[in-house]
Amino acid sequence: MSLAFGRHHLAIPGPSVMPDRVLCAMHRPAPNIYAGELPEITEQIKIKLKALAQCSGDVAIYIGNGHSAWEASICNTFSRGDRAMGLVNGRFGSAWLQMANELGVQGEALSFGATSSVDPKKVEEALIADKSHEIKAVMTVQTDTSTGIRNDIEAIRAAIDAASHPALLMVDCIASFGCEPFDMDALGVDLMVCASQKGLMTPPGLSFMYVGEKFWAAHAKADLNTPYWNCQLRIHPDMYPDHFCGTPPTHHLYGVLEALTMLEEEGKENVWKRHDVFAEAVWAAVDAWSKAGTMQCSVADKFMRSTAVTAINTTDSKLAIQLRDWCESVAGVTLGVGLSPTPERQVVDNLFRIGHMGHLNPPMLMGTLGTIEAGLCALGSGHGSSALNAAAAVIAKSQ
Repeated sequence: MSLAFGRHHLAIPGPSVMPDRVLCAMHRPAPNIYAGELPEITEQIKIKLKALAQCSGDVAIYIGNGHSAWEASICNTFSRGDRAMGLVNGRFGSAWLQMANELGVQGEALSFGATSSVDPKKVEEALIADKSHEIKAVMTVQTDTSTGIRNDIEAIRAAIDAASHPALLMVDCIASFGCEPFDMDALGVDLMVCASQKGLMTPPGLSFMYVGEKFWAAHAKADLNTPYWNCQLRIHPDMYPDHFCGTPPTHHLYGVLEALTMLEEEGKENVWKRHDVFAEAVWAAVDAWSKAGTMQCSVADKFMRSTAVTAINTTDSKLAIQLRDWCESVAGVTLGVGLSPTPERQVVDNLFRIGHMGHLNPPMLMGTLGTIEAGLCALGSGHGSSALNAAAAVIAKSQ
């Protein structure tokens, strides 16, 4: 018998839960794509996007998922044969660098494993060793969705500066944008990419590339650029559809405007604090379960953990699979699969992930944690007690 006859809850790290306000905003007939409200809406979106990223530069909007923003960032920045250094501690940092290699860039990985953040001292040392300044850009993620690791972008920028190296700093914020603090100007980030389906609470299909002043010199020389990926016309269009190199993604624009308005109403500092609280609640529950040795957070140091997604290792490889199956089929909660930290493999059997990003409140989160506990009980898996009490105490103390 299944109990999953209420509203299904998606607890994966993206696509995240879409608010009713966003869905309702998208539920309308197709608009005129040359005049009327759509050009005005697009301008509002860009203003709100820049405010959320605290960016005084420019932002280009692409029709595509996060990988489209990756390709746009590479094509707009590099020429064939250019060198790039990728700071890797998970699947997505590695895959972004791999894409650069496949496009003709000489990408070199500086790996930090799958359980710890980037060590800025090693970044500084690697850049000092590049005495001829051949490395054109340093590529990293703020949060790697596969491992749940959060990198200290401020420390990475400081390492580049300490090495007196001219490399651009390129950051993937796909899993973290709208969830974790990010101040593009203050951090000295030259290019940032993100997408619509996680902290921005909108269906997959839009990606965004932010650029700062230093980016444009590299862009002027980039021979990987193509008519479609070129951000120049998207940022400074001759006519409205040029924002998108053709027909605009009409209904996604309505949705993302509503999502940005919701974030604006809540206040970005409050959004970040809410994500902090929910992450701490998840970690408290996992710590309680782990006392019987069943599972533990993949990243031991909580200061290295993302506040948008938590990766959890189980001592028994079958448990993660059985638990995900039970939660989905019996209770109506979908947990994230365990992704391999490297692109060569797809999934990891003894790992599952909880997405605690975007449109989320205590009933939704506590429901997820309670369902996991029920699943552990149903499967006869030994686990520590009082996980829900621990999570509830975190939420209670937040006020």
